[in-house]
Amino acid sequence: MEATSTMREVTEHRPGSFCWIELGTSDAEGAKKFYRQLFGWGINDVPMESEGFYTLLQIDGKDIAGLYQLQEQQRAQGIPPHWLLYISVVSADESAKAAASLGGKVLMEPFDVFDIGRMAIAQDPTGATFALWQPKKHIGSRLVNQPNTFCWGELATNDVDAASAFYTQLLGWSAELHQLEPVKYIIVKNGDQQIGGMLAMTAEWGDIPPHWMIYFAVEDCDSSVEKAKELGAEIKVPPTDVPDVGRFAVIQDPQGAVFSIIKLIHQAGCESV
Repeated sequence: MEATSTMREVTEHRPGSFCWIELGTSDAEGAKKFYRQLFGWGINDVPMESEGFYTLLQIDGKDIAGLYQLQEQQRAQGIPPHWLLYISVVSADESAKAAASLGGKVLMEPFDVFDIGRMAIAQDPTGATFALWQPKKHIGSRLVNQPNTFCWGELATNDVDAASAFYTQLLGWSAELHQLEPVKYIIVKNGDQQIGGMLAMTAEWGDIPPHWMIYFAVEDCDSSVEKAKELGAEIKVPPTDVPDVGRFAVIQDPQGAVFSIIKLIHQAGCESV
């Protein structure tokens, strides 16, 4: 059964906001089945000019995320299944140039995506990858910060200071230190809106590279975890309470992509205006 929505639709993502999430996977059909059953998402396969499909994941016909099959060349390069976080910008070209000047790397130079937008893929100085999106006909996600949609982006990095300096200069974010024992946690704000966080990776993380973690809002963390397990997912972090924030878990889908879910005490996150 597909999720239906009486949710407020987003009509614009202000520059500096997280605006789109995209899953690159080794098994598109398996991934579509998993997320459809877990979150109730609708599936809209859009034929690509070259070959295959780009899948728009939807709630009540409104785009909330994208999904595509990793190409053999990408898999040969060692690119694993992953979620990619997009950030809305006024100019993909100018933002990509700025990212490079601030110590980041441009992994994919700016290019047009048909007539719907212009994008680039970059890596911050600590090694985390993200996308820049200059909207044209497609603003990005039409629903955010609501059940079964994206609600928070979280950077895990081995150098919080360097990452904070990079993103605040690149995107105009502000960064506020919060003490969530035993972790020092940076809250990221775009204007007056809290949109995400940053935390330092410790030795316990092992060889996991710096990355942006995607969070989906859920109505019940524990039942969502049990459902994910039944669907073949692996639970990397079991349901855990964060005082005054909510209850979260980290899940690896059957194809290997990792994401988080959270039941928030107070609704916050990346709602755009």
